[in-house]
Amino acid sequence: MTTQIKFGTSGWRAVVADEFTFANVRRAVHGIARYVASQKPQGAKVIVGRDPRFLGETFCAMAAEILSAHGIIPLMIAEPAPTPAISYAVIQAKADGAINFTASHNPPEYNGIKFSTPDGAPALPEATKKIEAEIVAFDAAGGVGCGAKGPGPQALDPRRMYLSRLREIVDLDVIRKAGIRVVCDPFWGSARGYTNELLKEGGVSVEAVHDYRDVLFGGHAPEPDDHLLEDCREKMRESKAHIGIATDGDADRFGVVDEDGTFFQPNYIIALLFDYLVESRGWKNGVGKSVATTNLINALAKYHKVELYETPVGFKYIGELIKADKICIGGEESAGLSIRYHVPEKDGLLAGLLCCEMVARRGKSLGTQLQELFVKVGSFYPQRENFRLTEEVKAKFTEKLRSEPQEFFGRKVGEVVRKDGLKLVFQDGSWICYRLSGTEPVVRVYSEAANADELARLSTAAKQWIFE
Repeated sequence: MTTQIKFGTSGWRAVVADEFTFANVRRAVHGIARYVASQKPQGAKVIVGRDPRFLGETFCAMAAEILSAHGIIPLMIAEPAPTPAISYAVIQAKADGAINFTASHNPPEYNGIKFSTPDGAPALPEATKKIEAEIVAFDAAGGVGCGAKGPGPQALDPRRMYLSRLREIVDLDVIRKAGIRVVCDPFWGSARGYTNELLKEGGVSVEAVHDYRDVLFGGHAPEPDDHLLEDCREKMRESKAHIGIATDGDADRFGVVDEDGTFFQPNYIIALLFDYLVESRGWKNGVGKSVATTNLINALAKYHKVELYETPVGFKYIGELIKADKICIGGEESAGLSIRYHVPEKDGLLAGLLCCEMVARRGKSLGTQLQELFVKVGSFYPQRENFRLTEEVKAKFTEKLRSEPQEFFGRKVGEVVRKDGLKLVFQDGSWICYRLSGTEPVVRVYSEAANADELARLSTAAKQWIFE
């Protein structure tokens, strides 16, 4: 049976040699090529890039051949490149899109394809539906391409132009003058040779860990999460660093460690940077966040008198707000953010560098800055949990999600939000949000309360509601 290729929130991902096979990659790229040709029949150019995963070079060569056969010029990136650098290159090169072979933060046995549209943003559902339809049409035609000998590939190096853009955004002088010591952890990924080189050139004291290619990413997912940052912490202790900044496999997500070794969850980083950008840049045009991201941002938006935009989960929705210049920063609790005048795509390198600038300019640790935010607008303790469901429980719970409870284990429901899944906001400001995974029998539960004890009680109630 032919595998159905579905482009989700961040493209198509699958296990190499299981569903991510040469045959399926050909089908996916033919679908993208047919879509691009339908949008621009003559003279189209598409960037082809990758992260450092196994067989990435081979997949890129295959994609170039298929694009050429459709009359599309492939702009080839030789070395692994961060997703935000590819996004920026699309805009600068006036390309008609980009095919990026990456599975982002997924484990090493995965690979994937992200497709960016000519604006450098992740393809919106209207585009991915058309690509999926083109794959079906390609299959119906017997899986035969046009077979023409098209234009040859052209080389493209996004590194210089992207780093030049980061230098314009981030005040490296402030970081250098403050004497901030930084540890970078690119997680063997495509940020290698980017963040640490930029800081070095700026005269900043920087050390790196995991700064070499390993297609197995140390034997685990290249995810800059708390439990995987011990090597970064160790290097920080050795070098007496003020901050540790990490990125995932394709450098669109970030992880940040404070000077005392505390991992700072992305919810707090987005809130701190929002507050910092309003203060340091004077930007007050708006702020964007997904429905599952901390309401600390809502409180700060009110405090700064800035318009709040709450979106469904998926960075493409934040990207649309960036493109329209409606927000100074937009972010998701899953470690994605971007800012005004920058790419409409998650940028993990930028997030880490802005944190360095914020610590340097304010002369305070992230922990101190967060406590000051809590004094200003109140305290917020967010968390996310995943629960696996049997088919029976999933069916029952899916039905339950259609209800709108007025009360939830003794808490009065003040607002029901249906932007994505079911979010219940209680009268004391605490909330929970349930989202069913589209790919596995899992429900994601996001909850937030004013203190750790209340959060624990809310978390227990949230779980009970699923399985009762």
